[in-house]
Amino acid sequence: MKIISGNSNIELSKEISEYLKIQLSETTMTRFSDKEIFVEIGENVRGEDVFLVQSTSFPANDNLMELLVAIDALKRGSAKRITAVLPYFGYARQDRKTGPRTPISAKLVANLITTAGANRVLTMDLHAGQIQGFFDIPLDNLYATNMFMNDIKSNKRDENLVFVSPDVGGVLRARAFAKKLDADLAIIDKRRDAPGVSNAMNVIGSVDGKKCIIVDDLVDSGGTICNAAKALKENGATEVYGYCSHGVYSGKALDNINNSVLEEMVCTNTIKPTFDVPSSMRYLSVAPLFGEAIKRINNETSISSLFD
Repeated sequence: MKIISGNSNIELSKEISEYLKIQLSETTMTRFSDKEIFVEIGENVRGEDVFLVQSTSFPANDNLMELLVAIDALKRGSAKRITAVLPYFGYARQDRKTGPRTPISAKLVANLITTAGANRVLTMDLHAGQIQGFFDIPLDNLYATNMFMNDIKSNKRDENLVFVSPDVGGVLRARAFAKKLDADLAIIDKRRDAPGVSNAMNVIGSVDGKKCIIVDDLVDSGGTICNAAKALKENGATEVYGYCSHGVYSGKALDNINNSVLEEMVCTNTIKPTFDVPSSMRYLSVAPLFGEAIKRINNETSISSLFD
């Protein structure tokens, strides 16, 4: 087995390799003067089971192209199996046509990864479950649920608790959390006026006198979760915490979160932070989860049992 890292999140790749007690394979990923990407694998990969770790986060297009070129290099190096390990799968929000003459970019990216030569994909908390069907190769989708549950329990946040979905689309996710801790469920009725801009409206469910935890798959500008937190406070919530799988944190996200009523924002390290992490934010490492999943793929054993 070989572990290869792209440039998007080298720290996470190192943590995964440490968990597996395997050195990262020597790889050169550089740019020509016109910014063309060049990849050279510095070790023999013929007949190897190779895992290429690369989040397609900011800069999304550069990291995506780096992923595709690296997959091609591995295929031409005669790797037995290439698994694209995408802790964060970019373009996942473009999973359907939102209007006339608009793309389904998530499907396009799935086609690119498959055509480049990947044999399998390993990712976490896809924005929409149907994206699994966009791939014509096996895809394993990991979940941060158990990791968040352990953090909630260890920080004694599991009393008098309500799990909140920031929109109707996230109800299944919030319900899964609520079921595990036998907690209540609430939903924010949200109206999105434009891409990246949201206005929280009504709170469906009782949150008066309750400790609220908003769970989402990703936080981008922070508008949705901050407006949701404000609405919960206005409806009597005593404390509001945010948990998300992917901290995209673009634009004015830091200011929005720091100036919000959120007690704390917790996310995983699927995306490398490009800023000094303030005290209002905290990161949990997904390296053990991905490391265990990689080990099980290599050994051809069950991954779903990780979440039983």
